Amino acid sequence: MTTLRQKFMDELDLRGFSLNTKDNYVGAVERLARHFKKSPDQITDEELKQYLLFLIRNQKRSASTMSVITSAFRFFYKHVLHRSTAIVEEALPRVRKKTIRPRIYSPEEIERLLSVEGLNPKHRALLMTTYAAGLRVSEVCNLKVTDIMSSRMQIRVEQGKGGKDRYTILSPRLLTELRAYWRLVRSPLWLFPSTRRPGQPLTIKTAQIVFYQAAKRAHLPHHDGIHSLRHSFATHLLEGGVDLPILQRLLGHSNLATTAHYLHVRQERFALIKSPLDLIEFTTLCRKP
Repeated sequence: MTTLRQKFMDELDLRGFSLNTKDNYVGAVERLARHFKKSPDQITDEELKQYLLFLIRNQKRSASTMSVITSAFRFFYKHVLHRSTAIVEEALPRVRKKTIRPRIYSPEEIERLLSVEGLNPKHRALLMTTYAAGLRVSEVCNLKVTDIMSSRMQIRVEQGKGGKDRYTILSPRLLTELRAYWRLVRSPLWLFPSTRRPGQPLTIKTAQIVFYQAAKRAHLPHHDGIHSLRHSFATHLLEGGVDLPILQRLLGHSNLATTAHYLHVRQERFALIKSPLDLIEFTTLCRKP
């Protein structure tokens, strides 16, 4: 696997994939090799299909996870092993994602989550940053201390999804929280350093666990994971009147259509929406029939 792994990494680097994507792709192929206890170039198309079924049926992998795994396999077998694309596509059919409306917390639920008993300063700051800046879990885990740009009241998101840098808002309340937290940890590099891996940032898995535990203690639904905080950020800004193109920049979406998915209106808001007709002041009353 060593030679193939290096070739795999070279092909990913040549195409400018982000570090997170490279880790996901390489990890997917390594798990495939361990499952069959042989080099991936010796695995047949039929075995690939059986492995995918194993992930879906036995391990209950989600549609989004399966999409990443199959994309990794396609790339590996096409660009590293140079297999026929037709064979790869037949062995690895595209997984159709289910359209699921994400969980959106109310501001009151966000307050409950961030105030839950037993939440230490680091974990509170982590969850607050994710919500206050609308970050992906990989982005918040990889924040550096220098990414908090207090002079401009912005947060720099370095190498976000798609390998793109961007800036998002820095809440004054969050800045106060982060300063108090930093005085406790004095981390020289990572804003949220790993306690088990010196010199490394907090892992995505750990961040998810922090969220699950806090949400459970706050008696909140938590099955959608920490990404619910990003969804809540986007929805709350839209409800507050922020324009869609501005939200697109804050979230780091390359396509406005992706941001438009947040245009769903919570059911309890329908009663507050007025028809344009009700905004017109008529000078005459309705005529009697």
